[in-house]
Amino acid sequence: MPRHLTIKYYVEADPAALARRAAQYFAEMASEAVEAQGCARIAVSGGSTPKAAFELLADPHEPWRSRMPWANLDLYWVDERCVPPEDAASNYRMTREALLNHVPMRPEQIHRIEGELEPEAAAARYESELRNCFRLEGAEAPRFDLVALGMGEDGHTASIFPHTTAVHEMNGRAVPNLLRQTDAWPGRLTGRGFTPAPPVFFLVAGREKASVLREVFTGSNDPERLPSQLIWPSSGILSLILDKDAAALLPATDEDGCGVLERER
Repeated sequence: MPRHLTIKYYVEADPAALARRAAQYFAEMASEAVEAQGCARIAVSGGSTPKAAFELLADPHEPWRSRMPWANLDLYWVDERCVPPEDAASNYRMTREALLNHVPMRPEQIHRIEGELEPEAAAARYESELRNCFRLEGAEAPRFDLVALGMGEDGHTASIFPHTTAVHEMNGRAVPNLLRQTDAWPGRLTGRGFTPAPPVFFLVAGREKASVLREVFTGSNDPERLPSQLIWPSSGILSLILDKDAAALLPATDEDGCGVLERER
């Protein structure tokens, strides 16, 4: 893994423009992957910010629905709460209602974390699913074509919360992780599971994220407290798609709304 990381960030005026930029990015990256290798394997997160992008991708009145290579797409989840798929808290349910119910994808293209199972069983089954789908051997990690992440106000990402066991997980790709503040068991994908993918991007909106966003990408390295710092793609490039409120404390962008940060391990 490279010691140097270039962080490219793109700032949009508001959440609606952010969702449109994200939908465009999904369509472009998926199409490039299919053109290069015949399929696109994408891992997504939950939350209101990606939901808006999913709704645009599914909307027949928007351009991106026709541009997505649905027949050649495999969809995975970065994280999940251990709840049934019909539960309002389920990341899968959100994605299904915003996207999957409206696009031509087959059941075998959809690889969800089975949150209704016991935590350890859900983690083991998803580990097995990833190994089979990606034909992994030994300590190999899956190489997605695109990974979409969010960030919490505490600096967590992919349900890797500060000071929890998932911060230190290095062997598996899916781990259970008890949140003391909620006593709930979300399923987990560890950082090792998705950071090898070159196209990794954070999708972040809201002024309440501005302070932690600046600390994660410009502050000292402390992934125990700020797990988003674990995301360090092997390509040495990380992308951020932000609204202006989330980006308020980052250095000013150029006239095209783009900025660059550099980090060293």
